[in-house]
Amino acid sequence: MSNILILGGTGFVGRHLCEQLQRAGHRMTVPTRKLKTAAPVQHLPGVTVLVTDIHQPDNLARLVAGHDVVINLVAILHGNAKAFHRVHVALVESLIAACQAAGVQRVLHLSALGANAESTSLYQQTKAQAEALLDASSLDVTILRPSVIFGADDRFLNLFARMQRVLPVLPLAGADCKFQPVWVEDVARAIVHTLSTASTVGQTIEVAGPGVYTLRQLVEMAGQAIGCPRTVIGLPVGLAYFQALFMEMLPGIPLLSTDNISAMETDNVASPAEQGVSGLQSLGLTPAALEEVVPTYLHARAGSLAPRERLVELRANQH
Repeated sequence: MSNILILGGTGFVGRHLCEQLQRAGHRMTVPTRKLKTAAPVQHLPGVTVLVTDIHQPDNLARLVAGHDVVINLVAILHGNAKAFHRVHVALVESLIAACQAAGVQRVLHLSALGANAESTSLYQQTKAQAEALLDASSLDVTILRPSVIFGADDRFLNLFARMQRVLPVLPLAGADCKFQPVWVEDVARAIVHTLSTASTVGQTIEVAGPGVYTLRQLVEMAGQAIGCPRTVIGLPVGLAYFQALFMEMLPGIPLLSTDNISAMETDNVASPAEQGVSGLQSLGLTPAALEEVVPTYLHARAGSLAPRERLVELRANQH
């Protein structure tokens, strides 16, 4: 049993990870800026929720002290250069300093498939910069690089499903970009597995599902699952950037940004060495197929088990 600090523990991946770590008997500290965002995890036995700002180095140093492991899940998908640097790079710099000062050696870091310092995408650039900082440190680090993550409360397939409920046709940027989606439960399992596997120290592990799909195929699958398939119109790059610029001007978190378009200039799939044998399989884990999981939360297919029953069955088969 470990005493684990989880940065980003109230987010999409964090909520599923906390559940799995709790079942494995670990103790967890989950910091958050707003207590209401911690509602999904604060009821779990073994979870201590603390209200604090982890971007303040002094706060982070106090949090790290006394823990055996730190897991960093913090990330943003949209923002300017300053925001991406603050969340992806400056936080990791502070984390490394805090761990070294507190004598905490073990760090698990969730990066992203496609992290590349030469990318035109700020998201991918800063993800790569964080990896380089961790690799250069004296800490015992494992880096996990997932492709796009899907699951019951995702903002990916659920978004495309909602759009197809209201739009007669769906104009789509990056329609031909390829992805290798991975189930959020499998990402959480991979993190839990690395905690007890010393051989993963120093490794960068690509975490992807068993299938490769174009974005167009994924959108069409979401529409079919809810019984509202729509015509998908792929946008040329120039028009895609124009669409993203318009969405960035709308209030709230944008559905699409120009940085997203830049990221989709490169396919988001496992490297050739990993094809056929995913990083999950190298950990002794079998990733769930997208076609098995999606109907459990978007819509139940006729004649199938109810969504909740099918999800329970999938999880049971993993253990």
